Amino acid sequence: MYIDNKIYMGLADTAEKERVWMHLNQCNRHGLIAGASGTGKTITMKCMAESFSAAGVPVFMCDVKGDVSGMAEPGADNSGMQKRIDKFGIRDTFTYRGYPVTFWDIYGEGGHPIRTTVSDMGPDILARILGLTEIQEGVLNIIFRIADEHGLKLLDMKDLRAMIKHVTENRAEYSLEYGNMAAQSIGAINRALIPLEDEGADRFFGEPMLNIMDWIRTESDGRGMINILHAAETIKYPQLYAAFLLWMMAELFENLPEVGDADKPKMVFFFDEAHLLFDDAPKALVQKIEQVVKLIRSKGVGIYFVTQSPSDIPDAVLAQLSNRVQHALRAYTPAEQKAVRTAAKTFRPNPAFDTEDVIMMLGTGEALTSFLDEEGIPQIVQKTAIICPESLMAPCTEDTRRLVMRNSPMGAKYDTPVDNVSAFEILEEEAAEKAEAEKLAAERAALEKEKAEWEAAKLKEEEERKKAEEKEAARLQKEKEKEEAAKKKQEEKEEKEKKKRTDRIMSKIETQIISAGGQLLKRGLLGILKLK
Repeated sequence: MYIDNKIYMGLADTAEKERVWMHLNQCNRHGLIAGASGTGKTITMKCMAESFSAAGVPVFMCDVKGDVSGMAEPGADNSGMQKRIDKFGIRDTFTYRGYPVTFWDIYGEGGHPIRTTVSDMGPDILARILGLTEIQEGVLNIIFRIADEHGLKLLDMKDLRAMIKHVTENRAEYSLEYGNMAAQSIGAINRALIPLEDEGADRFFGEPMLNIMDWIRTESDGRGMINILHAAETIKYPQLYAAFLLWMMAELFENLPEVGDADKPKMVFFFDEAHLLFDDAPKALVQKIEQVVKLIRSKGVGIYFVTQSPSDIPDAVLAQLSNRVQHALRAYTPAEQKAVRTAAKTFRPNPAFDTEDVIMMLGTGEALTSFLDEEGIPQIVQKTAIICPESLMAPCTEDTRRLVMRNSPMGAKYDTPVDNVSAFEILEEEAAEKAEAEKLAAERAALEKEKAEWEAAKLKEEEERKKAEEKEAARLQKEKEKEEAAKKKQEEKEEKEKKKRTDRIMSKIETQIISAGGQLLKRGLLGILKLK
């Protein structure tokens, strides 16, 4: 409960029943709310969130079980609540009331969609989420670099897939300019994307992209807006949940200005089921989270991790969490006993009790608390009865959720997805143009081939015609020559026969002449003889 620029967290278990306070000027030093299931972590988180809102500090919360949504409705009165109101001495200040709430949901079902673009997530965070090796991360950086230099926006998963395919198809060319990109590394990146896609990354990556400044709002009455992430489904997919939380912290760090030592935080975040950020996380990812947690407090942002045991949080991050609330832990196994000892050692000791023993004896709604005083010095641990929230402890009704979403100005801005022209569309268009050009080239080649074949056929036909003509001419010439030879032969034959006939006639004539001459001679001689 927000009172006099401080947050009233509960009553210490001392003879004086002192009030336990959180000081607003130290709330950006981060914090931890831990404890076994059912010990009151969610109530503690809601009480803190209500107080921050009342102080004008915007809040972000993860609603893993659905009951955080009850902050949109006034709490329900009962005898138990009346006793608690009197116990904490807040009869004059306590009011059942709902708080200004905006519902969000990565899947866009229980709240306004939360989206970011692949480019905005960036290759470094994405590589850490995917658990890529250093070499694979280098290849992913090259893919992003190529996309950036060629004006190919990476907005959603299909853009990233299209870009990876494009680089793969042109790997030899790009490797000459940007360095070697092994096919095995590209294949590993493709495989690493599959689980993230299966978890719903196609809905998380896209436009319109969330403007983180839309979370840093106050209502007209001055209360800070409580942004509630409906995470009942998202929590089932730790890789996507971790990607979202890491992106969000990085986005805040990059966009918020330095504020120095402020009177109150600029914004406060509660990360429920925080162990999902660190379970099986690569060392590089943990280092990134540690870096953001260290530096973001200078931006006026407080981060509060909510988990079952402090051992769920890496030591490097745990060391940054100065405001602590430890609900009960159970120690039935050696591992659980070790967790209790670890949790006890994180507190500044109180000589009045043994911290390790008290952790195991705390009841529901009780916790060990240690907050920074106004000077930033950790206070000794106190066994504390945690104050009750003013809003509904149970989930809100669906009617309330729909009403809140309908009245939210964020609906008009984020509810309708937009698929702008980006790498996928550009590469598809280029591929279509290339395919069309290849088709035209193929058709042109086919026409040229057909033309060449026609010309070749025509040339062949012409050659064959010429050959036929030459053959025919040769045949005619041969026949002519044959005819001439025959004619000549005939003429020679006829000449020969003519000569023969002539010779026979001449021979006959000669014979006749001779015969006639003989007769004449004979007669002449006879005549002569007679004269004599």
